[in-house]
Amino acid sequence: MSIYTRTGDQGETSVIGGRVSKDDIRVEAYGAIDELNGFVGQARSMMDDELFADVREQLLEIQHELFDCGSDLAYAKLDEGKMKVTGDMTERLERWIDVLQAGNPPIERFILPGGTGLASVLHVCRTVCRRAERRTVTLGRSQEINGETVAYLNRLSDYFFALARTANTRLGVTDVEYIRGAKVFRD
Repeated sequence: MSIYTRTGDQGETSVIGGRVSKDDIRVEAYGAIDELNGFVGQARSMMDDELFADVREQLLEIQHELFDCGSDLAYAKLDEGKMKVTGDMTERLERWIDVLQAGNPPIERFILPGGTGLASVLHVCRTVCRRAERRTVTLGRSQEINGETVAYLNRLSDYFFALARTANTRLGVTDVEYIRGAKVFRD
């Protein structure tokens, strides 16, 4: 099987139910999700199998779910019966975030992305996820989409923030607070 088709050589690509320009907002949205999936794979590959066994499995599940998000966005016309992203997925992310946060030190200020190499990549995941969310919101303003995808991406960026902090904590590195700002997080 050939991996090239030549069908996109004129600047168009196929979506489920039609063809669009490669710079169509739909392609931008699911393309950002695809980019995010690449960074998630990078982060997962950097994790020690034992120290991060719990979250390695979570990240693998998230990678599959990112394909689900892209699939849902690839429909030229919303077909609710075929949507894969559900509110249950977002609720599960919330439970995972709560567990991660319980093991992280308290936070009072914004933190700078970084610390360990792994935490840095997880912060890249967070920021790319935010971009994917913005592109998806833009798409949703002009076309019908599965709204659960926006909620999922929103929560997923929170997950990456919590996980970046967990990576630093488990690897014995302190997060660096943004010192020019006020205390913004309170119990």
